[in-house]
Amino acid sequence: MIRMHPPNVWRAMARPGYLLSAWPWRSAGYLLTGAVTGVFVLVGIVTSVAAGGVLALALVGLPLLLGTALAGIPVAALERLRLRLVDPGPAPDPHERPGEPGLRAWLWTRLRERATWREFGHALLFAGLLWPVDALAFTVFLLGPLTVVATPLIVAIAGEAKVLKVWLVSGWPAAFGFAVLGLALLVVGAYLLGVAAGARAGLARLLVASREADLGARVVELARSRVRLVDAFEAERRRIERDLHDGAQQRLVALTVTLGLARLDTPPGPLADQLAKAHAEAGTALAELRELIHGIHPKVLADYGLEAAVADAADRSAVPVDVDLELPGRLPQAVEAAAYFVVCEALANVGRHSGASRAEVSGGHRDGRLVLRIRDDGCGGARAGEGSGLTGLADRVSVLDGRLSLSSPPGGPTLLRVEIPCEPAS
Repeated sequence: MIRMHPPNVWRAMARPGYLLSAWPWRSAGYLLTGAVTGVFVLVGIVTSVAAGGVLALALVGLPLLLGTALAGIPVAALERLRLRLVDPGPAPDPHERPGEPGLRAWLWTRLRERATWREFGHALLFAGLLWPVDALAFTVFLLGPLTVVATPLIVAIAGEAKVLKVWLVSGWPAAFGFAVLGLALLVVGAYLLGVAAGARAGLARLLVASREADLGARVVELARSRVRLVDAFEAERRRIERDLHDGAQQRLVALTVTLGLARLDTPPGPLADQLAKAHAEAGTALAELRELIHGIHPKVLADYGLEAAVADAADRSAVPVDVDLELPGRLPQAVEAAAYFVVCEALANVGRHSGASRAEVSGGHRDGRLVLRIRDDGCGGARAGEGSGLTGLADRVSVLDGRLSLSSPPGGPTLLRVEIPCEPAS
């Protein structure tokens, strides 16, 4: 059985082996390094502010004060490294990469970021308040109990010990009694160290390594990768359509022509009958291949755009379809492909399930969105997940940040509405 390590000090304290693990010492190390680092941060900030105040008349104070603000960046980077002691979870750098090389672009990018000023606030808080708290917690919860535990050793060396600067101990029974008390205080202190370090790390993560910021960045990257996948998928569909159109379809056409000529040159009889059957099968295969090519990526969509493709789909529909679609021109290829296949699937559903006598496809482009409405006068009652393909259509539209809504009360009519954000292609 594989044992997973606790992801942070809080979960470690909830487990029975906390006292025998490295987590109490990691908590102590986190607080100790916080106290030491805070002293240096305080000295650096005080020095920078003092220098800025002295040189303000020489117009150097503002750059120095800006430098003080930027000093929060390395302090935050060090804090993200220290977080690994008690919270090894991801602590990404929240700063953006400058759009151009050079110091000026870097400074301009950093001074415009919220993360820079949040880290500056963290540095001020660190220098003014947090490091004394770290030092106090480390002293009270670890050094104090250790000095009580060491009472017998101090008595052996010095002849007497003043425990916690309060009780004077010179006899061995009292010394060992305080040692036992110190062990109990160490147990309590180990948990208090974990609580102090966990709370301190939580505040630091909120200021310099927020998981929400990381999640937002991942969501943005996921959306971008999803768009790239859609574009790659559509490009692959077009490649397959082109290969079938220029390769297999042309060979089937040649085969059909050859079989037709052979039929003309063959006298009536069993051989002519077989050639006629083969010619018919080749013609059927060619028709099916053309339908397959049209379903993969119709040429009319690639050449003439969504309006022409929807009109073509309406002409091929088993139910009469009225088309009222007004577009400003060509739309992005992924949007056109998704909208076309939504219309085709919706019209196919109308023909198979609705019992409608007429359907309508309407819509247009307004306010930065493509809006499509597919309506029929059928019996209604359409539901997603019942073999209608609506779930797949909704998934396809959602990839482009679009929305699909369905209104289909029993008795009809049925209205399918699609909205996809897009701008006309340049």
